Amino acid sequence: MSPHRPPRRPHLWLPLLLASQLAVVVAWWWLGWRVGLPLLLASHALCLWGVLAPGSRLFGPVLTRLPDGAQGVWLTIDDGPSDDTLPLLDLLDAHGAKATFFLVGARARARPELVREILRRGHGIGNHSQTHPQAVFWALGPARMRREILDCQRTLSGIAGQAPVWFRSVVGHSNPFVHAPLRDAGLARVGWSARGFDAVEADVDRVVSRIAADLAPGAIVLLHEGAGHGRNVGMVAGVLARIQAQGLRAVLPD
Repeated sequence: MSPHRPPRRPHLWLPLLLASQLAVVVAWWWLGWRVGLPLLLASHALCLWGVLAPGSRLFGPVLTRLPDGAQGVWLTIDDGPSDDTLPLLDLLDAHGAKATFFLVGARARARPELVREILRRGHGIGNHSQTHPQAVFWALGPARMRREILDCQRTLSGIAGQAPVWFRSVVGHSNPFVHAPLRDAGLARVGWSARGFDAVEADVDRVVSRIAADLAPGAIVLLHEGAGHGRNVGMVAGVLARIQAQGLRAVLPD
């Protein structure tokens, strides 16, 4: 079975949400606030978890591991293109490894030659929003969410000559309005199973150790480029060394 699964029913959350709130109202009416209030808070907490938890499938599908039987790991590198892109490509070439670069549309538009170089060297590209609104992505409404996703899709398609098929939510968040534009663009959302917090953590050894603890066949590894600490290339080098030491390969999904 292909791991690429765009959403099919992106609005299914709405009747489920309405039904849950109706159940809360009925419980409050018949059983009183001591039952109704906890149910209301629990329903809201569930919705918040669905937005903030990177692996949540509450509002739509997300791929967090490659299918059973996968022999390699999938390296995913977010936030480019950047000054790190060419050194990362050289590093991947040296290890015979492949990766998917989840690119920000505005950054790709400013450096289209890097997008084309990623593809020329046999790697993949994915959609990571047009402007990377990291502080507010979780709260975007339907119009702004659609622009972020589809503008990036148009930008990358225009540069690369081919449309990406994978999407990575900003900070991994996914509110109810993410999946309709994903369906329209034929995009599947990708999460992860191994991360080292390399976008904020400056200690290379700690980052690599966190990721190495979750390396196994089928793992999806979250990495970044262009972080302010300037050590992303060293972190990717450390992860590649651990992958090789464990007899694994960095591959692209089918």
